[in-house]
Amino acid sequence: MRVNLENITILLHRPSYPENVGAAARAAKNMGLKHLVVVSPQNCDLGRILKMATHWAEDVVVNMEVRDNLREALAPYHFVVGTTARTGSHRQTIRDPRKLAEELVSVSQKNRVVVVFGPEKTGLSNDDLKYCHALVTIPTADFVSLNLAQAVMVIAYEMFMAAREEPKVFAPRLAKSEEMEAMYDHLTETLARINFINPENPEHWMLNVRRFLNRIGLRAREVKIIRGFCRQIIWYCEKRIPVDRV
Repeated sequence: MRVNLENITILLHRPSYPENVGAAARAAKNMGLKHLVVVSPQNCDLGRILKMATHWAEDVVVNMEVRDNLREALAPYHFVVGTTARTGSHRQTIRDPRKLAEELVSVSQKNRVVVVFGPEKTGLSNDDLKYCHALVTIPTADFVSLNLAQAVMVIAYEMFMAAREEPKVFAPRLAKSEEMEAMYDHLTETLARINFINPENPEHWMLNVRRFLNRIGLRAREVKIIRGFCRQIIWYCEKRIPVDRV
């Protein structure tokens, strides 16, 4: 069984040049990917995009979605993959493109997956990466810089060539990104209320919480259970210590 390419979307976050969008659309179409989302492009000249995409990928460009906000653009997806060339304490890369493709064989059967590519000059920021459930790095030799369309092609190629065997691991339908982010907002409020995290810089303290819960792969029902815990904790705090005294 192949990766379900119908459930895979390529997302370009803040691309600088319309030619790069067109070239990325062409690379995606070559590997059977039809869904393209562009967030906050610096220049969205459709003519220049189509010229680089050529008529073969015209349908990908015509049907692409253009959004203003990354969080909102990711809302309908169940599994978000961020691409990065940099590593560090905030960028714990687990997968290379081939391992990612192997995992997506099962995940993509019931879940909408989006692979996010950052701006050409800087890549995805730490703030962008917080929305991602997994990170992927394309191995290179001494020179690590890849053109945006080249990066899209490498990832798309590995997904296209993913193992044809039946997935051996059951992959349930996961919670959507919008459900996860609403849960993280609720958790942040709750953990700050009980002084588990520093309310002055909650995002920094929530990074480890995000990593832990993203690694588990929560379903929508499980997200509701966690939010139920949060509501109960907040209710108890307000009962013991009224809000106007906090």
